[in-house]
Amino acid sequence: GVRGAYSESAAEKAYPNCEAVPCEQFDTAFEAVERWLVDRAVLPIENSLGGSIHRNYDLLLRHRLHIVGEVKFAVRHCLLANPGVKVEDLKRVLSHPQALAQCENTLTKLGLVREAVDDTAGAAKYVSFEQLKDAGAVASSSAAAIYGLNILAEDIQDDCDNVTRFLMLAREPIIPGTDRPFKTSIVFSLEEGPGVLFKALAVFALRQINLTKIESRPLRNQPLRSSDDNSGFGKYFDYLFYVDFEASMADQKAQNALRHLKEFATFLRVLGSYPIDTTIVP
Repeated sequence: GVRGAYSESAAEKAYPNCEAVPCEQFDTAFEAVERWLVDRAVLPIENSLGGSIHRNYDLLLRHRLHIVGEVKFAVRHCLLANPGVKVEDLKRVLSHPQALAQCENTLTKLGLVREAVDDTAGAAKYVSFEQLKDAGAVASSSAAAIYGLNILAEDIQDDCDNVTRFLMLAREPIIPGTDRPFKTSIVFSLEEGPGVLFKALAVFALRQINLTKIESRPLRNQPLRSSDDNSGFGKYFDYLFYVDFEASMADQKAQNALRHLKEFATFLRVLGSYPIDTTIVP
């Protein structure tokens, strides 16, 4: 997104006093790190209300960047408009689709028509630059300050516990330690068969390793595979499984778990082993 996006605030939390470089698309951020144009990328991966950002899961596999940290950021949506514009003057509101969905109750009460755009701060910028009098934007208070908009209402999200988790990505991995809580993210695929996923997850349960997330995505290169039996089901999906677990790759039990998983996984890659963010900035 442009300046004032929540990703910029997350980047500033992750790297205080950094120079934040806006990227219009997620792909562009990955490429900027790979081409040495920037040192790190800070990208959203999941939201407590909207769920996973599937595009970034797919890009993690497509690119060879490493997860070196995470940031949890409390999202506080505001209703913004140009100076002099009142709530009763508004007929429509612009924002990212997820932001609009997260403010469903408030926007319905106000009777505003929703218009989806690429990002929250981009909506604020457009409302400001076009000097719109009948339209507002759902964005951050930072975006209001940057684009000279007034805050008509604060904390308009339906749920106060609206937290987005961001990943910090770099060209090289960090050296995992055991001095503080660490998390490891992996992706793997499995042969089709009864109980195979159960066996995969059991390698962690047997070692008392806590899983914090599991996400499945169809394997893009060969999403469908023919069935070998005569059950009448001709094709089924092949999946990639993304798993986060609470252990450092410096921990022997984590290494043993992945060694066990490799015995029957058809593909396995460690995306990163990094410190857990235990703070949430409002």
